[in-house]
Amino acid sequence: MGISLTERIESLKAGTLAAISFMLAYSIAMLFNSLILAVRFEKLALLQAEIEINLLVKVAIALLSGFLFGVTYRYIVRSDRNSHLKDGAVLAFSLVRGFAPVEVSDNLMQNAWVLSVVGFESIFCFAIARFILDLALDRYWIKPFS
Repeated sequence: MGISLTERIESLKAGTLAAISFMLAYSIAMLFNSLILAVRFEKLALLQAEIEINLLVKVAIALLSGFLFGVTYRYIVRSDRNSHLKDGAVLAFSLVRGFAPVEVSDNLMQNAWVLSVVGFESIFCFAIARFILDLALDRYWIKPFS
């Protein structure tokens, strides 16, 4: 048996809501990085220049990350109230997104600060998306996976 059309629509709603939530949180994090952190740390100033060049790509990746998180989160939590399961979903997605730059980094020790900022940024964004999804699930705007 396949997944019903109703379930697919609910997953689409969860993914869309999480994508928008993630992108808004990511915009806040990018603004914080460019206004506060980049002023204090030269390495982040380089990151700021990279963000300005690849802004559309980064926003598209943020939307896709948020969408995939929302769909997966709905399936993970179902109607379970286990906070460890919910925290684990946020942490798993954050670690994957936060450590992705390690593969393209030439010198890991030089870029440790930048990687930690990206890691915390990922946790922040996925936590915001989780909060919004939990709110929507609690108010039955999105139905939990049965």
